[in-house]
Amino acid sequence: MTISGRRRPLVLAAVLLVSTALASCSTTRDPAEDAEDLAKALATGETSYTRGLGSAEHLASMLGEIAELPRTVEVAAVGEPREITDSKITVVDVDLDWAWDLDADGEPDWSYTSTAQLVEDDEGAWNADVQPDSLVPGVGPQSSVVLERVRGERGDVLAGDGSAIVTDRPVLRVGVDKTRLEGAPEAELRASAEAVATLAGYDDPATFADRAVSAGPRAFVEAIVVREGSSDVDLARLAEVPGGVALPGELPLAPTSAFARALLGRVGEATQEIVEASEGRVSAGDTVGLSGLQEQYDVTLAGRPGLRVSAQVGAELTTLFERPPTDGADLHLSLDTRLQTSAEVALAGTTSPAGLVALRPSTGEILAAASGPGSEGQNTAMLATLAPGSTYKIVTALALLRAGVGPDDVVSCTPDATVEGYTVGNYPGYPAAYLGEITMADAIAQSCNSALINARDSLTPEAMADAGAALGLGRDLAGTWPGFLGSVPAGVSGTGFAASLIGQGEVLASPLAMATVAASVQAGAAVAPTLVLGPEEIADDPARVTAPPVPLTAEEADVLRGYMRGVVTGGTATLLAEVPGGPVHAKSGSAEAGEGGDARVDSWMMAYRGDLAVAVMVQGGGHGSGVAGGIVRDFLTAVG
Repeated sequence: MTISGRRRPLVLAAVLLVSTALASCSTTRDPAEDAEDLAKALATGETSYTRGLGSAEHLASMLGEIAELPRTVEVAAVGEPREITDSKITVVDVDLDWAWDLDADGEPDWSYTSTAQLVEDDEGAWNADVQPDSLVPGVGPQSSVVLERVRGERGDVLAGDGSAIVTDRPVLRVGVDKTRLEGAPEAELRASAEAVATLAGYDDPATFADRAVSAGPRAFVEAIVVREGSSDVDLARLAEVPGGVALPGELPLAPTSAFARALLGRVGEATQEIVEASEGRVSAGDTVGLSGLQEQYDVTLAGRPGLRVSAQVGAELTTLFERPPTDGADLHLSLDTRLQTSAEVALAGTTSPAGLVALRPSTGEILAAASGPGSEGQNTAMLATLAPGSTYKIVTALALLRAGVGPDDVVSCTPDATVEGYTVGNYPGYPAAYLGEITMADAIAQSCNSALINARDSLTPEAMADAGAALGLGRDLAGTWPGFLGSVPAGVSGTGFAASLIGQGEVLASPLAMATVAASVQAGAAVAPTLVLGPEEIADDPARVTAPPVPLTAEEADVLRGYMRGVVTGGTATLLAEVPGGPVHAKSGSAEAGEGGDARVDSWMMAYRGDLAVAVMVQGGGHGSGVAGGIVRDFLTAVG
C-alpha cells in the first residue's frame, strides 16, 4: 500500500488561557448553556460562540491537518461544579462526543469522547479551559495532528480465463526535477522545461514550462508517463537536459499500448475536476481511471482508501485512529487475450476509423473489441453509429421470410429501383448474370439492392423492427458498459423506408451490433452481448434484456444460415471460402455516408465460423468486400 499525507509541524499550545475580560454577570450562570456554546464553537471553528477559547486560527492550529474537515461535537455530560483545592478555582467537567468525517464523504469515520473544562471567573461567568487532549485524546502539548490517506491496491482487469490484462507494469515518469535546478534563473528553468516538453511530444511546450515555473521550488513536474522500454521519449537526449529526469514507477497498464485501448481506457493521476466531483472519495495524487472501463468502474477497481490520524512529535508518529484500506476488486471481463491481440494486428494497417468485434454466439460473451489506429482512441468497435449497408440485408431477408418470401422464391433484381422519384442502383460492378428474375438466395448472395427495394410492398417498418430485434438489434444492453446495439426506424415511409431495407437511411449500427446479428443467426436466437463477468454485483445480466416481440425460430435461423453460407460459396464474400477451421458464413456490405466533399463509402463484413462471430467496419473502405472482408479473413485465419 502507499501513503499520502502532509506533515506540518503544528505545535499545540499547552493550555488555552482563561479570558476574564469578556462579558460577566452578577450571578453564576448555568454551565450547561456554556457547554453547548463550547460544543458549537468546536464543531464550527467559530470561537466567538464561547468565552475563553481564543481565536479561530488558534483552534485550527491545535487541530492541525483535520481542522477543516467536517465534524460534529455534542455535549455528552456536564459535571457538577467542583473546587480545585490548591487554586480555589471552581470548574465543571464537560464530556464531548466527537464524530469526524475524515474523507468528507458525508459519513462519520472516527468517533470518540473527550473532556474539557469550564472555569468560573470572579464574576460568576464560565470560560473554556481547553487543553490539547480536550480536542483529540492522546495529543500532547508539543504534538501536531497529522492525517494520512492510505491507498490500497488497485484491482486488475482480468480476461475471460482469469489472467491479468491490466495490472501494474513498470513505467517511467518523465519530467523536470526542480531540485536539480535550485537557484537557476527562471529563463534557464523555462528552457529546460520546454526541452523536456518537446521530447514528450507537446504541441505547445510553453504551457508545460508555465506549469514548471509555477510549481514549488523542490517539485517534480511530470510531463508524460511512458512504458519502460518504450521509444516514445529519447532518454539519451532527456539526460542532456538540465533537470530532465525519467523516474521509475508503476501504473496499471494493458500488455501493449494498443490493446483494447479505446475500450479499457487509461489510468493516471486524478485531475482537480475528478477530485472535486468525487465527494471526498478521491484526493489529489490518487491514481484513478481517466477514461473507458477504467473510469466507468473506478469505484470497483480503486476500492476504499484507508485513513490514519496520528500525533506527531518530531519524526515520531503515534497512531490515534486508523481505518485500513480496502483493496479494489478485479474487473473480470469476457475478453480473450489471444483474440483481442489478433484483432489489433488485423486492424493495424488501417488509417481511417475502423472497428472489429468478436462474440461467442453460445454465450454472447464479447471476446474482442478492437478499434484501429485511425480511430485515434475512439471506441469505434462498440460505439460507432453508422449505416451498416448490405450486412443489414440479413434482417430484411428475415422480414421477407416472415412475409412469405423464401430462399427459392423469385424476386426482381433490376439494374436500379425508383421510389418517389429517387433512384437506387446496385453497387458498381454488380454481375449482369444475376440481373432479372433471380431467387431470393441469389439476391442475398450477390447483394442485389433493387430486389429488396422492389419487394418493399410485402414489408412494414414494424415488421423490420421486429426482425431486427429478433437478431439482437436495437435492444438494451445486458450491462452498463458503453455499447451501441443499433437502431431500426419504426416510423419511416417512402424513400426512407426503401433505403432502410438495404441498411441505409436511418438504420444505424456498430461493429458490436452487426457481430450480434451474425451471432444470433448462428445461435438461433437473439444474442445479448456480455462483457463484465464480475464482481457479481456489477456483472452483466442478460435476463434484464427484454425478449424480442417476435423471437427467431429454429426454421428461420436455418434459412438465414443458408443465405450467409451462399454469400461465401458463390457470392460477394468468396475471399472467405478458403479460411481454415470450418465453413464460414458471412454477409458483406458497403454503405454510403457523408455528403459533398465528405462523401465516402464504408466497408462492412459480418461473419461466423463455429462458435465465433465477428464484424468489421472500415470507414471509407469503399465498395466490395475487399477491405473489411480482408480483415475478417486475416482475423479468422490467425485465431484458427
